[in-house]
Amino acid sequence: MTSAPLLPGAGIFTWALSANAGLPAQNNGFIGGGQAGYNWQFARNFLVGVEADIQGVAASGGSQTALTAVPFAATVFFTTYDARRNLDYLGTVRGRVGFLFTPTLLIYGTGGLAYGGIRNDLGLFQFSTTAPFGVGASSSSDTRVGWTAGGGLEWMFWPNWSAKVEYLYYDLGRVTNAFALIRVPPGFGLYAATQSADRFNGNIVRAGINYHFNWGAAPILASY
Repeated sequence: MTSAPLLPGAGIFTWALSANAGLPAQNNGFIGGGQAGYNWQFARNFLVGVEADIQGVAASGGSQTALTAVPFAATVFFTTYDARRNLDYLGTVRGRVGFLFTPTLLIYGTGGLAYGGIRNDLGLFQFSTTAPFGVGASSSSDTRVGWTAGGGLEWMFWPNWSAKVEYLYYDLGRVTNAFALIRVPPGFGLYAATQSADRFNGNIVRAGINYHFNWGAAPILASY
């Protein structure tokens, strides 16, 4: 988060300076959802396909609180922060290319488009060793579009049934919010312009079970 003074004066500059900070808020939790796709096996050991999936994210939400202190003359200027961010759902549309080590074991790489519903909130309160001074807050929610890439293993353990383990990295880009810091009474008024920035990216490890319809061909026992 960065902040710049809107009014002249060393005191206002110090208030704005104390509102500059980096807060590493992380999301940790569980995901669950479903997927559909199509695979084409060729040259005996190679496979290409396309997949689409969507899942909800069950997490407490990334949050971080912090306190900064900037001394000036005989006063210390403090800013307290409360930053929160959430990824509510995540979906992907990906291509994949794989190699069959055995008739039933596939290793593959995958990549494509990612999208997700995000929310982020930031609140701050400023005070000094002599008096309270100001407050500021921002909040936003949006559907973001980005990219994803990863890979995995898939094992055909039963006719038409497979199990897989997959890793994906996703990046939905950076979200910025601009807001003003407002002095509390009795000196009410705007005194600093502030911008917060948050990047929505992360890592996913997931396991799943797939059913293969094998349309247009007779099922083969435990094989792609």
